[in-house]
Amino acid sequence: MSRNATSSALPSSPLSPLPRPNILLLLACAGAMLSATGCQKQQAAEKKLPVVVTTQTVALADYAPRTSLTGVIAARTLNNLSFRVGGRVAERMVDVGQHVDQGTVLARIDPQEQEADLRSAQADLDAAQAQLTQAAATYQRQKTLLSQGFTTRRDFDTANQTLKVAQGSVDAAQSALANAKENLSYTELKAGAAGVITARQVEAGQVVQAAQTVFTIAEDGDRDAVFNVHETLVVQTPPSPAVTITLLSDPQVRAVGKVREISPAVDTASGSIRVKVGIPDTPAGMPLGAAVIGTVSAMPVKAVLLPWQALTSTAGKPAVWIVDLSSKAVTTAPVEVLAFDSGVVVVDKGLREGQNVVTAGGQLLSPGQKIEIAGASQ
Repeated sequence: MSRNATSSALPSSPLSPLPRPNILLLLACAGAMLSATGCQKQQAAEKKLPVVVTTQTVALADYAPRTSLTGVIAARTLNNLSFRVGGRVAERMVDVGQHVDQGTVLARIDPQEQEADLRSAQADLDAAQAQLTQAAATYQRQKTLLSQGFTTRRDFDTANQTLKVAQGSVDAAQSALANAKENLSYTELKAGAAGVITARQVEAGQVVQAAQTVFTIAEDGDRDAVFNVHETLVVQTPPSPAVTITLLSDPQVRAVGKVREISPAVDTASGSIRVKVGIPDTPAGMPLGAAVIGTVSAMPVKAVLLPWQALTSTAGKPAVWIVDLSSKAVTTAPVEVLAFDSGVVVVDKGLREGQNVVTAGGQLLSPGQKIEIAGASQ
């Protein structure tokens, strides 16, 4: 037998390679599997439950924004006290922050000059009275002699004139003496009203001039709360608003005041206007210089009040989710926010009355998505 015939008769080896699979068949199967997976995902998406949200019907309401500013308690009446006569300050009895009663002596100046003037005025009065006594005696004597015919009319008239001049001298001396006594009393500076000393400009030993300010006293009584308010806030505030005054260190201390005075000029440095709020029956817990917070409501405007959870954004601008009740689908609507209050967003523009806005659950929504309203009847 030939060699080739022998080889063909041998059985095949178990290690011989398997037949190569059909590549096209494999690709077809893979495509069928991917198609089935996509169909399953689509069916799952179609069976996805709608998002449950809460909504609010849009309605306009009056909104009065509140403004709070920090100010200080100040005296309604400040008195600058000064001596009416000049001299050297001999004694100072009070200091800044001390409360004084009406008539309390605050300081004294050396009274030597005023005492000397008083003694001189007293001497002038004594001399004038002596001349008056002599002139009165001469007049009476001339009057008696004239009635008896022993003197002339001219001598009588001269005696009468001398008497009148002497009387005038006495009157002038008495006035000078009164002025000297008054000047001596001016060497003591007294409080004209009860209050608190807020400033002191002199010390013992200094020489002061008449009418030079020595002390500043804040009179007792109703106080003012003073605020520096921006010009735009003054324009937006209604006339004569009620202002709630709260002590900064103790919010339990409160009072209600009325705007008493608005400065007619704007401070060029700060652009603010000084406003004084009168506080009738000022609480004892609001001393001079205490820091307070003044709160006032501006003129009310029509706006939509929504909880802050209703706010979202679209293209980087504020927006809300609007619900179409017929299709239960949501869309975004851009809005303009007027103000942010405690837990509330005040919407000025972008909404109409009667629209339904999503107030909770909006973070799970996308445009066109179906929703279910919590609590709505099915």
